[in-house]
Amino acid sequence: MPPAADSPFALVAVGRPVRGEFTYAVPEALRGTLAPGLRVRIPFGKATALGFYLAPADAPAPDVVKKLKPIEQALDDAPALPAEVVELVRFAAAHYRYPLGEALRAALPPGLSKADEGREAKADVVRFAAVTPSAELSVLTRAPAQHAALSYLLAVGGRADVEEVARAIPGARELLRKLEERGFVGFDEQEVLPGIAEGLGQARPETLTPEQADAVAALSQALDAGGFSSFLLHGVTGSGKTEVYLRLVERALEQGKGALILVPEIALTPQLVGRFRSRFGQAVAVLHSALKDRERLLAWQQLRRGEVKIAVGVRSAIFAPVKDLGVVVVDEEHDPSFKQEEKLRYQARDLAVVRARQAGALVILGSATPSFESFENARRGRYRLLTLSRRVDDRPMPELGLVDLRVERPRQPEGKTEEPPVLSPTLREAIAQTLEKKQQVILFLNRRGHATFLVCEVCGHPLKCPDCDVCLTHHLSARRLQCHYCGRADPVPESCPECHGTLLRLGVGTERIEAEVAAAFPHARVARLDRDAATSAEKLTQLLAGFARREIDVLVGTQMVAKGHDFPGVTLVCVVLADSALALPDFRAAERTFHLLTQVAGRAGRGKDAGRVLVQSYNPQAAPIAFMLAGDFQGFSEAELKRRRALNWPPYSRMAVLRIEGSSPELTARAAQRLANVMAIALPHVSRGVRLLGPAPAPITRIKGKTRWQVVVKGPTHTDLCGPLDAAEKLLASLPSSVKVVIDVDPSAML
Repeated sequence: MPPAADSPFALVAVGRPVRGEFTYAVPEALRGTLAPGLRVRIPFGKATALGFYLAPADAPAPDVVKKLKPIEQALDDAPALPAEVVELVRFAAAHYRYPLGEALRAALPPGLSKADEGREAKADVVRFAAVTPSAELSVLTRAPAQHAALSYLLAVGGRADVEEVARAIPGARELLRKLEERGFVGFDEQEVLPGIAEGLGQARPETLTPEQADAVAALSQALDAGGFSSFLLHGVTGSGKTEVYLRLVERALEQGKGALILVPEIALTPQLVGRFRSRFGQAVAVLHSALKDRERLLAWQQLRRGEVKIAVGVRSAIFAPVKDLGVVVVDEEHDPSFKQEEKLRYQARDLAVVRARQAGALVILGSATPSFESFENARRGRYRLLTLSRRVDDRPMPELGLVDLRVERPRQPEGKTEEPPVLSPTLREAIAQTLEKKQQVILFLNRRGHATFLVCEVCGHPLKCPDCDVCLTHHLSARRLQCHYCGRADPVPESCPECHGTLLRLGVGTERIEAEVAAAFPHARVARLDRDAATSAEKLTQLLAGFARREIDVLVGTQMVAKGHDFPGVTLVCVVLADSALALPDFRAAERTFHLLTQVAGRAGRGKDAGRVLVQSYNPQAAPIAFMLAGDFQGFSEAELKRRRALNWPPYSRMAVLRIEGSSPELTARAAQRLANVMAIALPHVSRGVRLLGPAPAPITRIKGKTRWQVVVKGPTHTDLCGPLDAAEKLLASLPSSVKVVIDVDPSAML
């Protein structure tokens, strides 16, 4: 029989990197008032810590009771984390092998994640000045400054933000106060919700395409029926998946239910946020790390109180306290950004399905290029597949063309002696034709910098990072060599540091493409979109907004240009080098290449003008490139899944990777071997098909001066991995303190 709710003992998760649940004494004043998810202050060690009440605890042995420490204080009147979110975090902490208390703390917004925090956030308030009906300019002829302030208000429609008027009229605040005394102006205040993009002004379509209508009907029927159901919405780029999401959210709101929409990166998908804002107004809370801490807390609290029923956010929004959850949407579900790569290493797409199941809600996974995990679940009947095969308004899919670099090499124009060009004559001609029509171009290359490495033409010595096992990237504009793993930046040497020979700049990045385009088309407005150019969310938003307003003719970028953007002026997309990621030592390299190429190609022809895509490649026979050029997701997925099945890689197995790193190569190697040994002993019977791979040096053997090893375990089910992983966890405490071990369950990458 479980202990009573007013038990004098409580199970508490500590918000520290410690595993397990701890028993605390409950003071008389708190008995019967505690609920799961409530934040409490507790003594822990020699200090106090944030804790989370989980449940009443059974009475421990009498000698233990004497040693129990009491809960010091309940930090909130009601649980900060609702019971359903606590349940989800419990699952995530167990599945991804992370301390429960730390996982619960990570699920909270800033302002609630420490024991000394617990404030209420307030919205920003904007003060407006408005002209009253009795206002008369004619009586202000002898007060020219007041006349100017009142004239400004009348010119902008009779009402304006006081700060706006102050920027336009010197001394406006005092002038407006005097106008108020004369009865010519009144003031009012308006709360401004943070982090919500302005609506794009897109009207709700009166009619849907037949495929959209079928998808909405199927989803609405499942929503009306109640209970958990899961769908994969496979829609080509521009097919109107967002409108399907909006219709389902409308229906959920009509039923008094809430909705949670996850996007890969909020700053890279402003259109989606804008669409929801224009459709639902103030009923949308936006959650992402670019907001101020106070803004994130405010959005969280509005959801927690049920004042707002819709949450739009990045992967961490999976823990948002949406009340009466009815619909969960994961847009661009294939995107690797949904996998958290530090601390609690969860996959938000998978947790979305878990949360919908726990809440009895409907979950929609949407993509033009579904992940193989989701696609295989649809093939097995675990998800219901809905297809949007045509673009809205019967817009044609872009014309796909190949530039075979084995045949057509980029040529240097006569008289030029600079480094050889990257753009082929076909690409240059296509860009020229597009610019002549006053249309826009996107050039895609998933490499930053000017040259991806420098090598000596005499001795062949490559310039590598002294702390990482990677080559340094040459950034010409910054005049530096930079490591993209540890951030180290060095001046560019004049000659080879080994033999003083001449250094050759090999490989190509977006910075070089930008320079080449600017030189070839001097009248074109060229910009670059990568992590070097968009150093903040504000700069990123400004750049994207400028491109949307057609203030930029050619946008050169990395994968950031492929993330769900809708630019009607873009009619030409050029993939500068399609082969760049194919050689990576990762079983998902082909899948990622196909996804990325298809997504970036989908940016073309989304307006009234037809689109064209040109792909440069040295290896056009490679399956991802050949199938992408044929527009054949079905053929590529069948071929790649056949290969995965033969090699027993996901989605036909479950996998976990132990990443071991340390400053001593010898200690790190020995620790990796010890872990592999104990895991091998704990493997299930060989007939279960569980395999241990390694220990082996990681594909990048050194980062930030640390030697890296890895051990991989894979098997038919997650349960099959538990024995080896349990054994590894027990050994961790006995490893040298200089060795760090990370357990990554369901890893998204092998690097």
